[in-house]
Amino acid sequence: MGLDASAVVRCLCTVGILSSTLFAAPQLRLLETTVGPVSTAVGASGPTQTVEATNNGDGSLNLSVRSSAAWAVPSVGAARSCGIRQGICLPISIALQTSALAKGIFTSTVTVNDPNALDAPQTITVTVQVGGGVPDKVDLYAAPNGSTVTSKFYTNAQTQSITSTQSGGDWLSVSLDGSGSFRFIYPYLIKLTAPAGMAAGTYNGTITTFNSTFAPDNKQIPVTMRVTTQPIAEPAPASVAISIAQGSAKQKKYAAIANRGLGTLTLGSVSANSVSGGNWLTAELVAGTNLVALTADAGSLAVGTYQASVSVASNAANGAVTIPVQLEVLADGAPQASANGAVNNATFEGGEALAQGDLVAIFGARFSAGDPLSATSLPLATQLGGTQVFVNDRAVPLFYSSFDQVNFQLPFDTPEGQALIRVDRNGQRGNTITADVRARVPRILRLGIGDYGIIVNQDGTFPIPATPGIASRPARVGDALVIYAIGLGATSPGVTSGAASPAVEPLGRVPVTTVSFGSSGIAAGVAVDALFSGLTPGFVGLYQINVIVPQDSPRGDNVTLRISMAGGGSNVVRLAVQ
Repeated sequence: MGLDASAVVRCLCTVGILSSTLFAAPQLRLLETTVGPVSTAVGASGPTQTVEATNNGDGSLNLSVRSSAAWAVPSVGAARSCGIRQGICLPISIALQTSALAKGIFTSTVTVNDPNALDAPQTITVTVQVGGGVPDKVDLYAAPNGSTVTSKFYTNAQTQSITSTQSGGDWLSVSLDGSGSFRFIYPYLIKLTAPAGMAAGTYNGTITTFNSTFAPDNKQIPVTMRVTTQPIAEPAPASVAISIAQGSAKQKKYAAIANRGLGTLTLGSVSANSVSGGNWLTAELVAGTNLVALTADAGSLAVGTYQASVSVASNAANGAVTIPVQLEVLADGAPQASANGAVNNATFEGGEALAQGDLVAIFGARFSAGDPLSATSLPLATQLGGTQVFVNDRAVPLFYSSFDQVNFQLPFDTPEGQALIRVDRNGQRGNTITADVRARVPRILRLGIGDYGIIVNQDGTFPIPATPGIASRPARVGDALVIYAIGLGATSPGVTSGAASPAVEPLGRVPVTTVSFGSSGIAAGVAVDALFSGLTPGFVGLYQINVIVPQDSPRGDNVTLRISMAGGGSNVVRLAVQ
C-alpha cells in the first residue's frame, strides 16, 4: 500500500449546522444555461431567445440580469406559467441585436443574479453564428491507414447535403450527429477517413448543402484532406480562458500539445501575442514536457475582457499551433462560487452527488487574492492563506486554494440531502451554493491518458498500452491490481475528517465492493469481489480496491472496468489486459 501522506497532499492538491429545511431562502434554477448557436443573416438581428427561471426554494426570486456583450440584451419578464414544465417561471428574454456584427461566431455571457438566493448567480452562454453555421471550407490533416478526422457544424434548420471527391476514392461523409433539440439546433459531423493504402498527399472533395430554409447555409464547401506521415500537433484545450480580479496575483494555466499523427512531435519556440490590453500574457514550454505554461498578469488593466494568442512552433505537418487566450478582469469583491461548482475530484462532473468523506473541488472566482497554496502537513487545516470553505456553516479541511478553485474534504458526518456550501476569503462571506450529499458515490480516479483509470499492477506499472515516459504494461490474468477511487463513504472503524487514514490494523474498511471487468454500465461484465476495499493508509479520503484479474476477463487494450457497492456504481474507466 506504500504511499506517504505528503504524496497524497501533492497529488490531490493539483487538480453551527444549518439544514436546508431551516435555511429559508429562494433557490435559483435555470431550465437552460446555453442558448444557440443561433444563426443570423449578416446585417440583421436574430430572433429573441427566452430562458425560464424557477424558484426551487422558499420566498420569491428578485432577479437582475446583465450581459457581457452589447448585442445580447437580457430582460426579466413577469411571472407566468412555465412553457416546458409545470409550475411558475420567470422568463428571461435575450434580444439578439446582431445587425452590426461581421460574419463569424460570437459568444456572450448573461449573468442572472439574486443576492439572497441559493445557487446564484448563474450564467447563460449565448452564441450566434452571423452568416450561418455551415463552414466556408474544411482543411484537415490525417494520418494514413484508416485514421479519421472530424469537424462539426450546427444549423438551426435541417439541411440536406451531398459529397463528392475529386481524388483518393470515397473518403468524405456528412451526417446528422444526433437529433435536433427543442430549440431546433442540428449538429452535423463531417468525417474524413484516410483508407488503408492511401498514400501521403493532398486530396480534394466538395460538400454541397441545400434545401435549408436559412439561405446562407446553402452552399458548396471545398474540402481538403492532407494525409501525412509526419506528426500532427493539436492543442488541448483548443482555447484558454483566464479570470483575474483587480489586485489579485498572476494566474497560470496550462495547455498540452498532443500528437495525433505519426513520428515524434518536437516543439520549438513559444510566443505570446496580445490583441488588446497590452502585454499581459507570457508563455513558455515546461521543460521536458509538451506542456505550455500561460501566465496572465492583469496589472492595472480596467475591468473588461481582453484577447491574446499563443503560437507554438513545431515539426508537425500543420506547423505552428495557435491557442486563443481570453482574459476577463473582474472587479474586486466577495468570493463567488459557481452554481453546480462543487464537484468530485475524479470526474469533475457538475450536478453529480457528493459522498460523505468525498474529495471535492469547488470552482468560481475571487477565492484567493494571492498565489495558489497547497496543504503541506496532516491533519489538514481549515484555512489556507485566508481562504475557508464552509459546509452547512462548518469550516472543512482544505487541500488547495487558488483564485478560481479550492479543493477540500467533505466531512464524513455531513448529513445526507442538500448541503449548503460557500467560500469565504479573509472573513468576507461568499455566496451559497447547494450540492446533493449521499452516503456513497464511488468514483474511480482517472490517469489523464484517454479514459484509463489510476490502476496499478503488482509491479508498480500502469495497466495501459505502451506509453512513452510512463512505466506501463497490460495486466495479466491472475495478477493483483490496486484501483484508486474516492467517494466510497464512511469506514469501519471511522476516520477523522482531514486526518491520515490508519496505517496499521484496524484499517478503515468499507462494505463489500464488486469489480466488473468488461462492464459498460449497461452490460454487467465479469464481476468479482475485491480482496480489500477501504482507505489507503496514510492518505486523506483516498480509497483503494485490491482485486485479482479473473480468468474470464475480457482481453485487449481497452477493457472497461467499474466498481459497485451498496448505494450504486462508479464511473467507467479502461485498462489493458492480456
